[in-house]
Amino acid sequence: MTDADKVYRDIEAIRAKAPVILSITNYVVTNTTANALLALGASPIMSHAVEEMAELVAISGGVVINLGTVAPEYLAAMEPAWAAANEARVPVVLDPVGAGASMLRTVTPLALLDSHRPFIIRGNASEILTLAGDSASAARGVDSTASSDAASSAARALAMKHACAVVVSGEADIVTEGGARVRVLGGSPLMPRVTGLGCTATALCAAFAAVNANPLEAALHACIIMKVAGEIAEAKASGPGTLQLYLYDALYNMSAQDVSDHIKVVR
Repeated sequence: MTDADKVYRDIEAIRAKAPVILSITNYVVTNTTANALLALGASPIMSHAVEEMAELVAISGGVVINLGTVAPEYLAAMEPAWAAANEARVPVVLDPVGAGASMLRTVTPLALLDSHRPFIIRGNASEILTLAGDSASAARGVDSTASSDAASSAARALAMKHACAVVVSGEADIVTEGGARVRVLGGSPLMPRVTGLGCTATALCAAFAAVNANPLEAALHACIIMKVAGEIAEAKASGPGTLQLYLYDALYNMSAQDVSDHIKVVR
């Protein structure tokens, strides 16, 4: 079975099962990520209420822990949600937004990782370098100051340490787990002009994790469809605003032929 076949198999599984994806996420991107999950076929639920975390995890196929909003009420929900997910064997995807930009954004994901098991960690190069212990990898706000390739070794070390898949997003996405390393090319240069598309990729990682128990494949397939959808959207868009709209349409209408025509994977 080719990579394209495997990706579309998982898309069909998401559409058939409509897994619930619980997201404790950045309030800036809540609408964007929820719409992307809906377009793909998943069922998003967005919450940071500590009181309902255990109940929501129990009905979820995947959980997103996104550090984009580090307000106390958001942080308070992450520990019980992750603990419940590990107990129920629900895959957790961590997005350490802004790690390296502030002490709070750095120590929080590291503390969570000390206590809980991730299924996938997805971030930009600066964030991944920071989690791997590179104190020189300063971020510019939530943006990376390094290329994804510069974080390749750090990503592999992080993946080995936590026995999970790690994604380094960028012009080329790098996906690694164990001894495997895959580069995903494509997408659109307009994508960095749309806020929240990195967070969207994280949410899609959780959707694929809900139907694929292999962390490398789940992460890889999410990266592939983000790149494919970006290329398809760019062909119709006149700027970042319409790119976002056409990206939803591309996810909703994604066909096996679309994946086959646009997939760019280097192993």
